[in-house]
Amino acid sequence: MSLQDWMSALPEELWDLPLTDLAIPGSHDAMSYCLDINSPLVRSESDCFRLLDKLFHCFTRPVIFRWTTTQDKSIEEQLSMGIRFFDFRIASKPDDPSNELYFTHIIYTYLTVLETLWSVATWLESHPKEIVILACSHFEGMDDRCHESLISSLKKLFGSKLCPRGESALSLRSLWASGYQVILSYDSKTAEGHRELWPDIPYWWANQHTAKGVITYLDWNRAMGRPEGFFVSGLNLTADRYYITTNPGQSLRTLTFSNWNCLKKWVEQQVPGSDPKSLNIIAGDFVGPLPLCSLVISLNQKLLKRNGSQTKKI
Repeated sequence: MSLQDWMSALPEELWDLPLTDLAIPGSHDAMSYCLDINSPLVRSESDCFRLLDKLFHCFTRPVIFRWTTTQDKSIEEQLSMGIRFFDFRIASKPDDPSNELYFTHIIYTYLTVLETLWSVATWLESHPKEIVILACSHFEGMDDRCHESLISSLKKLFGSKLCPRGESALSLRSLWASGYQVILSYDSKTAEGHRELWPDIPYWWANQHTAKGVITYLDWNRAMGRPEGFFVSGLNLTADRYYITTNPGQSLRTLTFSNWNCLKKWVEQQVPGSDPKSLNIIAGDFVGPLPLCSLVISLNQKLLKRNGSQTKKI
């Protein structure tokens, strides 16, 4: 089924619920599908790892690429598949005369930030009732001047589509009435002076390489109670360098796929809503080949009033 316009296809009973009560599919490290294998390492990598990469570049780069690639579909394809939360990690390249900004995950992408977000804005023009949540973070190598330049460009790009921080009515119906389509989270103090920007969105990251480890961590967080506002439950698996070294035939893709059935069963048991143990945004890796979007969106059926009224199927 097409999920390009799944928000407007939700039953009308759900149009007045806050977005924070809906189940929303998300993309972890959304731009890693276009990593540049020949780019420099990000600034935060250790000197030891830099030296290793310099001496054994032909060996390290394929390994880095296998374990940093979390997505294989373009931003437009992810949008059309139903993804509505995007994890964007932004940075400037060292010694780059162009002053362009890129996305990162150990290495840099070949697509720039502004050309990518222009694609998002263009897609939204064709889907006026779809709402996206863009979480911008990391910002390696960016000073205040660079932040202000980026923020100015983002405000110009999305314009009246940007939902102001603290907007009290965050239901689909109210956002449609106001013409808002973008909730832009910007994890930097620079954002405090711009009412169009929202603070960082909590992301529950397990830092585990097994589905069991991820689920144990997420269940522990659920037991502690949900945060205020938007929050993300990350299904993404993480392998440390010891695991990568001792499993040379694996990649993040093979690890994700081998653990998917267990993660899928856990997601099917979840319930969105305002309850302290309910979930909101559920993000994962390889959201194209794995049916994360349909799985998460279908959870919203659990929110429908049990009054026997006929509802549309999502």
